[in-house]
Amino acid sequence: MQRRVFVTGTDTGVGKTIVSACLVAQWNASYWKPVQTGLATEPGDTQTVAALSGASAGRLHAPRFELAAPLSPEAAAAREGISVRLDDFHLPLGDGPLVVEGAGGVLVPLGSGATMAELIHRLGLPVVLVARGTLGTINHTLLSLEALRARAIPVLGVVISGVDEDGNGAAIARLGGVDVLGVLPWFEQVSAKEVKEAVLF
Repeated sequence: MQRRVFVTGTDTGVGKTIVSACLVAQWNASYWKPVQTGLATEPGDTQTVAALSGASAGRLHAPRFELAAPLSPEAAAAREGISVRLDDFHLPLGDGPLVVEGAGGVLVPLGSGATMAELIHRLGLPVVLVARGTLGTINHTLLSLEALRARAIPVLGVVISGVDEDGNGAAIARLGGVDVLGVLPWFEQVSAKEVKEAVLF
């Protein structure tokens, strides 16, 4: 399997960063978060992935945009008088394993009329979609899959974050025509040990 992926989710706070850290540790991959928001209230996902995966500084690529407000990239950038455009983004150089993590969900506004989905398409990476396992996830996940496929973005599969309740993963696989790559437990306070022991796919 190609070990260069874009990790996106059905929502914000769904577990994208933990899944990204697991893949970085599992593949000894590099990591890139193209747009980081919310730095007024948290250290940022790059630091979190570094701490959890053990990735060296040389495998951590700085975000193209680092924004203070905990909002969509478009809204956070507007507060700082910044315009975010698709042609601002280019994949980091190198041919090794790479994990790119998006901000928010598939259709979160990026800026200049584009969404996160358009950024994924521009970068040309297949997607790992992170979804909750709880009530409502079937609808959210199927809609996210439709949005990705409408833009001809290949989907490697779905990772369920948290408990897979009532066969939701099986329903997503059947109705969405997609592989469920794994179920990652929901961690209240995840540790580097737990991340390194997790095997997703």
